[in-house]
Amino acid sequence: MDLDWLKGLIELVEDSGVDGLDIELVGSDTGDPTRVRIRKSPRVAPAAALPAAALPAAALGGVEVAPAPAPAPAGSPTEEAEPASGLLEVLSPMVGTFYRAPASGADPFVSVGDRVEAGQTLCILEAMKLMNELESDVAGVVREIAVENAEPVEYGALLFRIEPD
Repeated sequence: MDLDWLKGLIELVEDSGVDGLDIELVGSDTGDPTRVRIRKSPRVAPAAALPAAALPAAALGGVEVAPAPAPAPAGSPTEEAEPASGLLEVLSPMVGTFYRAPASGADPFVSVGDRVEAGQTLCILEAMKLMNELESDVAGVVREIAVENAEPVEYGALLFRIEPD
């Protein structure tokens, strides 16, 4: 087995938040893996990039991507939560880097006091060089942006507080 390939795969899995990795040797005389299975929890927020399961195996170097497990139950950190103040909290659905604007020097997607519509882009979360747009699930007014531009965020971190209509 090519250990450099395996180390690279492990690093990729660790950086992406993949839940599991299975490598099977099935009738191989060389010891090279004939089946690789990667499992990852689904992202809750819409993403600009295609999920790995939508890519052909050839694009992944022959890696087979298993279907993701069922979505997280209600109350998980990736959902919007409504604190006592009546504001909805938008939490990060992944580990990544938070960007307020589509490019350096561009106007931010939203600012405090802006009115947003459901489906409007709030920010970009970069994970593994993929730019994932995070969209609002509700219409309302942005009351707080809890993260600075280009700051790393963890899964479940507070990003925005929105006062719904």
